[in-house]
Amino acid sequence: MPSPVPSVTSTGIPIEVRRSAKRRRTVNAAFRDGKAVISIPGHFTKTQEAEWVRRMVTRLEQRAAPAPPSNPQAQAGELAGRAAELSRRYLHGAAQPVSVRWVTNQNSRWGSATPARGTIRLSDKLQGMPAWVVDYVLLHELAHLIEASHSAAFWRLLESYPYTETAKAYLQGAAFASSRGLEGAMQEDQGADEPVVPDLGDDARGDAQGPS
Repeated sequence: MPSPVPSVTSTGIPIEVRRSAKRRRTVNAAFRDGKAVISIPGHFTKTQEAEWVRRMVTRLEQRAAPAPPSNPQAQAGELAGRAAELSRRYLHGAAQPVSVRWVTNQNSRWGSATPARGTIRLSDKLQGMPAWVVDYVLLHELAHLIEASHSAAFWRLLESYPYTETAKAYLQGAAFASSRGLEGAMQEDQGADEPVVPDLGDDARGDAQGPS
């Protein structure tokens, strides 16, 4: 009896399998719209489908973002630079924090901001997550320096960031996994495209794609 096709990733992200009659020789995987989308040839058997879905989800989950620098001063400088670039690119430079730092005592929120002081704090639990997820949290807190509440005006500030909804879904999956004691690396949202080979046990080579 063939193994069932997994329905969620190790962090609780839903898996969607898309069959295509036009796709003959490659399998593709990428996080899109809060899902792990696996595109396979339409002629695959259920056994092949299950095998390739597991393989490609694993490939996605192995693409971890580089860990932040361990030196506190280097961390502060790196975060300040990221904050300035995000503010310039998505907020027209309107958010100018006085300080941005990692904290270890923030367990119920991914990030927090104090508009009156211009300070931003990011939970160290974000470390090791994809760069675009950390950037979303940082941009979210930068937006709070402009608009303190979660008003319609606040969410409009985040509309130009292309991964807002996907990052929110990613963090929801991470919180879900954490609440149930599940362990799994938090990974980069990169597409993975591999050629189909006759023997599923062989190592397949593929080219990684950027977020789709």
